[in-house]
Amino acid sequence: MQQHEIQELQNKIREVSVFLQPLKTEIGRIIAGQEKLINRLILSIIADGHILLEGVPGLAKTLAVKTLAQSIDGTFSRIQFTPDLLPADIVGTTIYNHKEAAFSVRKGPIFANVVLADEINRAPAKVQSALLECMQEKQVTISGERHLMPRPFLVMATQNPIEQEGTYPLPEAQIDRFMFKLKIDYPARSEEKTIMERMAHPALELSALAVTSLQDIEAARQWVDKVYVDDKILEYILDITIATRPHRHSELSNRQSGANLSSLESLIEYGASPRASICMTLAAKASAFMQGRAYVDPQDVKNIAADVLRHRIILSYEAEAEGMDTDAVIGKIMNELRTP
Repeated sequence: MQQHEIQELQNKIREVSVFLQPLKTEIGRIIAGQEKLINRLILSIIADGHILLEGVPGLAKTLAVKTLAQSIDGTFSRIQFTPDLLPADIVGTTIYNHKEAAFSVRKGPIFANVVLADEINRAPAKVQSALLECMQEKQVTISGERHLMPRPFLVMATQNPIEQEGTYPLPEAQIDRFMFKLKIDYPARSEEKTIMERMAHPALELSALAVTSLQDIEAARQWVDKVYVDDKILEYILDITIATRPHRHSELSNRQSGANLSSLESLIEYGASPRASICMTLAAKASAFMQGRAYVDPQDVKNIAADVLRHRIILSYEAEAEGMDTDAVIGKIMNELRTP
């Protein structure tokens, strides 16, 4: 892409992305702290991805997703996953209408712009698969009839890291369908004081204003697709993904010949799939768009790499014995690889 073309694209992206600041401000009016969660929610919805969230109860996960839906003038749905949940409870079913003597489709709660799948690991595999099919295919079939998901469509699924008894962990192939896996922690003391002052009112009902529209989100997605990614950035993304794959380090680009990744081969059982490279590229483009840029720079990739890779790397027993987690492994990879 020529320099003048990038400049023209830059001007257009700055014009199209003006809705982002009012959107962040409105969500911040309701949610105190959790800046990373808010940024990733917005990034995911304009990159057409989904989020898997791990965090203890009471960290405003439900409120954050609901506030996002209100701020974009979209529909919101919350599904509490339980062991007795059925696929029809999510996607819907056909019911018989006695007056008309005919069957009709009653759509389930999955048909919303923003869906919170709370404690997804509480439900059995059949129910999890029903949700993940909607996420991947953007459609669902009820009694042989195809129904498309609304656009935009964002799923944020949560997992409780504390209680693991009676849960059904998501298979690796299904976890791979989430663009991001986020880990959120307790708020800082100052943030928690703001939360107390804002929320400790019995009759309080916080509601966000619609500061943008679904059409703005759809338009943003089209411009995210046009964000320029240089070939050196694509090679860097490939280097990061390949570095997670044991015994495949010989495929790293010549630029990374000095990287010392030999110690990782005993720590990683399985590395990231090609879906990781795709998600990293999409997320980096969306990150550039959110900053009003028409091109991806290496920092965009670094900012989102851990969230994209965290759930796509399976560590070995040796890594677990050493007390290492995926974040530590990803950090080592990012430190060793040379930035373009």
